[in-house]
Amino acid sequence: MAVDMVMPKMGESITEGTILQWLKKEGDPVERDEVILEISTDKVDSEIPSPSSGVLAKILVPAGETVEVGQKIAEIQTDASELSDNGQAEEVKDVKPAAEKPAATPQQTAPASTAPAETVADDAAKPPAKDDRFYSPLVRSIAAKEGVTEQELASIPGSGMHGRVNKEDILAHIENRKAAPAMPAAPSVPAPTPPAGARMPQLPATAPAYSAQPGEVIEMDNMRKSIAEHMVRSVQTSPHVYSFAEADVSHLVKYREAVKNVFAQKEGFKLTYTPFFIHAVAKALRDFPMVNSSVDGTKIILKKNVNIGTAVAIPSGLIVPVVKNADMLNLLGIARSLDDLANRARTKKLMPDEVQAGTFTITNVGSFGNLYGTPIINQPQVAILGVGVIQKRVVVINDAIAVRDMVYISLGYDHRIIDGALGGGFLQRVVKYLEEMNPEQI
Repeated sequence: MAVDMVMPKMGESITEGTILQWLKKEGDPVERDEVILEISTDKVDSEIPSPSSGVLAKILVPAGETVEVGQKIAEIQTDASELSDNGQAEEVKDVKPAAEKPAATPQQTAPASTAPAETVADDAAKPPAKDDRFYSPLVRSIAAKEGVTEQELASIPGSGMHGRVNKEDILAHIENRKAAPAMPAAPSVPAPTPPAGARMPQLPATAPAYSAQPGEVIEMDNMRKSIAEHMVRSVQTSPHVYSFAEADVSHLVKYREAVKNVFAQKEGFKLTYTPFFIHAVAKALRDFPMVNSSVDGTKIILKKNVNIGTAVAIPSGLIVPVVKNADMLNLLGIARSLDDLANRARTKKLMPDEVQAGTFTITNVGSFGNLYGTPIINQPQVAILGVGVIQKRVVVINDAIAVRDMVYISLGYDHRIIDGALGGGFLQRVVKYLEEMNPEQI
């Protein structure tokens, strides 16, 4: 019997996916819940398991193509003796996340932009009057390399799904552009002759062009392309301003040292300092709703929920899972949610919805021993907090010298809507909540 494998629905807002690579070839045996391909959505990369045991009889969609959710992408023959039969296939409408089966969960990584669909329509779709089409990282990479402007990109008719511009479209456009006759050179105009005796200005000598030494060329993977695109867009969108502060967290260090062993035995994971910072930030965001907002044109959207993303480093890059409604959770609830999200981020088991809807982000640059950092805002948010390493430092308290556990924190914020007074006030409120925090009561 043949079983149809379709593009699974990986989240409420996910309507399509791109096949990154097939881990099995046609004719290879597969086991139920064995990962056989990797897909990419506009939120995460995912490893997809086989819905049945058998033989991978047909691969209908090759790597690099984008298809809609529910479209058939492969056929698995559950009886090897029927590989040549053409019987009615049993369609599997959804590949359920393996999170429901602890033995094998479809693994997912960081948000990554989908590659272009290459399904050719009968007539090339014309770009909309307002170019709101999605361009894959591959298309944008080719455009940047060949000097294709945004206006030029918008003028290219797309043959992909919903008029998208795919690789073939932009390459054809570039070839046509190269073949076009060059514009006639403007007639030369003789330079005016300076009057006799006039002193010619001395121009600085032109520095010789730098010739780079040959080196290894590494193609970005989907995650790195997505990160690069998001970072460039953030810097181009938000004028970044930074404020810095220092907090005395000696009592938090003392509390953690006292309970960490018992906590680990009871909960099964280590208590880190990040939950304390999330708790303090969540309270401060309630006091400063403008920092918990986003910008839409000339409108400011104040978010009702406090959803705090925490940057998690993984081998292939960085991913930001979101602790939803962090202001409604106590310290233990935050710690449990954070540990679960971080573990599944590192093992590629996050769902797309778990990296969406963040309203503020915290990144711990101190985990690498850094004192402080200047992180880039995670769009469409308007602020981000960087937490440095906690170190013992000599400080002055009431005219007396003391050794305390101190930490630098930095706030990057969007100067379009957050000025220095608001940003500085929010940062000092975070410091206040950190220094006054009683972990035993939260």
